[in-house]
Amino acid sequence: MTDLDATTLRTAYDTQLRPELPDPVPADVTVERDGPLYRVVGFGRGGFLTYRDLGGLTGAALDELIARQVEVFRQRGEQVEWKLAGHDEPADLPDRLRAAGFVPEEPETVVIGAVAPLAAALPVVPEGVRLREVTAREDLDRIVVMEEEVWQADRSHLAESLEREIAADPQSISVVVAEADDTVVSAGWIRYLPAAGFASLWGGSTLAQWRRRGIYRALVTYRARLAEQRGRTLLQVDASDDSRPILERLGFVPVTTTTPYVYTP
Repeated sequence: MTDLDATTLRTAYDTQLRPELPDPVPADVTVERDGPLYRVVGFGRGGFLTYRDLGGLTGAALDELIARQVEVFRQRGEQVEWKLAGHDEPADLPDRLRAAGFVPEEPETVVIGAVAPLAAALPVVPEGVRLREVTAREDLDRIVVMEEEVWQADRSHLAESLEREIAADPQSISVVVAEADDTVVSAGWIRYLPAAGFASLWGGSTLAQWRRRGIYRALVTYRARLAEQRGRTLLQVDASDDSRPILERLGFVPVTTTTPYVYTP
């Protein structure tokens, strides 16, 4: 697909990338189906809920579906994320999620860009910084140290989640760090999705003193080259308000929004 029309890209997002299920499924992760919805348990800090669409469910039937998810995770004593796309139906779904105890977090923008022009550019980093692909747990733990400094929150689950993905299939994910001496100053990873032509970008957090120096952009370019090597033609990102302007300047097109609705027992 070379057409970067937003409507065409959103259709591709819905039909090829949703539901967003791990493939292959890492050890100790379970995928359960409940009607139109998939429940993923055992991944990171809790579970998540994903679907292509809700099959036209409305009213009491939709409330019952939501209530079943609440009960599963209440019994497990774990939080769960319902990933809501901005164009999901019915229109009152956000209200029904809030009524069931789900709390919305910050929305992000789903953007999609073509791999070829990104991969044609050289990744340029500041002097003293290098980009390196990593798989060892020691390096994943170093990413956690960086993430916790950036976000001032516990991110210890991240190393374990990435390690399990790598173990399940090393060809399905690449993790890239930006290092200055022995310090990880930024990191991002790319998942090579089963959907024809797609890969997705994740991470990109950068230490405050290293921002606005082109590192995030270099990580995008580096991973675009990895995607091209594997025959991917499109990149998808759930972009924060900070990263969206950079990605749009690189040619990414906004297609919808995504908001995590989190239930915590």
